[in-house]
Amino acid sequence: MNRFDYVRPSTVAEAVQALGSDPAARFIAGGTNLIDLMKYDVERPGKLIDITRLPLDKIEEREGGLRIGALVTNATLAYDARIRERYPLLADAILAGASAQLRNAASTGGNLLQRTRCYYFYDTATPCNKREPGSGCSAIGGVDRIHAILGTSDKCIATHPSDMCVALAALEAVVQVSGPQGDRSIPFAEFHRLPGDEPSKDTNLAPGEIILAIDLPAKGFGGTHHTYLKLRDRLSYAFALVSVAAALELDGQTIRTARLALGGVAHKPWRNTDAEALLQGKPATRETFKAATDLILREAKPQSTNGFKIELARRAIVRGLEQAAAGTPQSQSDKRIQ
Repeated sequence: MNRFDYVRPSTVAEAVQALGSDPAARFIAGGTNLIDLMKYDVERPGKLIDITRLPLDKIEEREGGLRIGALVTNATLAYDARIRERYPLLADAILAGASAQLRNAASTGGNLLQRTRCYYFYDTATPCNKREPGSGCSAIGGVDRIHAILGTSDKCIATHPSDMCVALAALEAVVQVSGPQGDRSIPFAEFHRLPGDEPSKDTNLAPGEIILAIDLPAKGFGGTHHTYLKLRDRLSYAFALVSVAAALELDGQTIRTARLALGGVAHKPWRNTDAEALLQGKPATRETFKAATDLILREAKPQSTNGFKIELARRAIVRGLEQAAAGTPQSQSDKRIQ
């Protein structure tokens, strides 16, 4: 039995203090991932800090963009009229993930902190460097079909599971956090980590820090030239094998600005700014999209059974960019990619 203490602070300062006083403590809001981890004995927190009373459940205007409180539910965020109008890429990505019931409970901040869905991470009978640093990575040389092809290390090949985070990476969101040393801002590209030699560390949050909000910039690609394409083993309630968040600004058929992020292929949402730069000023054609795709995937490294992901990603990126260019925002189709 996993015994733990339970506290429910009413201020951010109290929450930070409660976390800092107990290294085994964990924040809990919707609990859609942490409860699973506790059931599987992957996490054994000595204290649960219920943050649902904190005043972090608002979506507010800020400097031409929006500030999303960490406790805003995924459902509230996806259906907010301002998000649908100004950041439709984010709304589409959220609706591509989980089920309606989970989206009603899951929090925005918690979505950023999801742990990997690697089989071995959840199986406490097998070695896993994310669970127990230094124990080894069972996925390398094991059942690796769903695992990463970019940014891997010899310590871990797990992937990040979030759909929402892929869109936030493309939108260049900023994460607002607070901790014992005060408040600070973390650009989204720097929030999540690649595994390197420390795969147990998923993010660059400092000890004792809590997520307060996510800031969306004034530029949100609110027109029709965006798409979130998610490819998975079944059409609903499955994690992405490959996902693509693409947003374009076009001047006629010329690409003025491009944003592109991938999910399901790395330990963090994968964005290649060199590929985005290559697209700028080029015609919105399949040839241009293929050139950007080649740049993104040039360092892809397959494992024993997930080599198909490279070709799947290649087709998905081209298709996602074509959909964005054509103004067909969302496709949840499982049709064959040409």
